[in-house]
Amino acid sequence: MKIAIDLGGTNMRVGLTDGATVVDTVIEPCPAQEPEEVVLAQLKRQISQLMRPEVTGIGVGVPSVVDCQQGIVYNVANIPSWQEVHLKEILENDFSVPVAVNNDANCFALGAWRYGEGKGTQNMVGLTIGTGIGAGIIIDGKLYNGVNTGAGEIGSLPYLDADYEFYCSSRFFSKLHGDTGANFAKLALAGDKEALAVWQEFGTHVGNLMKAVLFTYAPEAIIIGGGIANAFALYEAPMRQQLSTFPYPENVAATRIQPSTLPNAAMLGAAALH
Repeated sequence: MKIAIDLGGTNMRVGLTDGATVVDTVIEPCPAQEPEEVVLAQLKRQISQLMRPEVTGIGVGVPSVVDCQQGIVYNVANIPSWQEVHLKEILENDFSVPVAVNNDANCFALGAWRYGEGKGTQNMVGLTIGTGIGAGIIIDGKLYNGVNTGAGEIGSLPYLDADYEFYCSSRFFSKLHGDTGANFAKLALAGDKEALAVWQEFGTHVGNLMKAVLFTYAPEAIIIGGGIANAFALYEAPMRQQLSTFPYPENVAATRIQPSTLPNAAMLGAAALH
């Protein structure tokens, strides 16, 4: 058994896992604006609720740059006090089991590859589309981190007058169209023409994002996670229409693109870091 942590600025999710099964979870709001020690104390308290003798390790997914070797997290998104936290050392000292720390998008990719829609591939990209864009890369059956988990930051690539993250995440809806993706999804599903047109535009941008992934990695599969993955049916058609202009159609045909249906993929990926 392993303890897996999916750390976010909104919620701190701690789970007890056994292989592909999340046996139990403790989910609490993250005290994101509090000092480093307050956030750490809550995390330790949540871990303690699930700790038992059978636990052989702890895996942590964090929305930040991570020194995987040392287990140090830097500049954690939406938790301002976490500028440099030696998380591996802290948790190993407290719980006396090995601790592995990685970027949260990498954990999603690893979970989707080992237990979800990416299972059976050797080369896969896990793409999280939500408040931002994250990507985890599986190459030759191994998670590829790069330096300080910096590989796969595709959302930061320049695109139009900003970057892919601006046009292919929830920012597209809030910044350009003045509402949330969730509300646009409700309207579109009810047949609202303006909302459907917004999703058409969004899908075109996502199609260009997929082109960037294909040019860079040419994977067997691109598995989509994050909140906007649930609306895949609303933007799949324009995404694929945009992909039809990709100069290597054989690569498009060879790449499976689909949303993840695996619950707790990031948590299971964190557990699989060991």
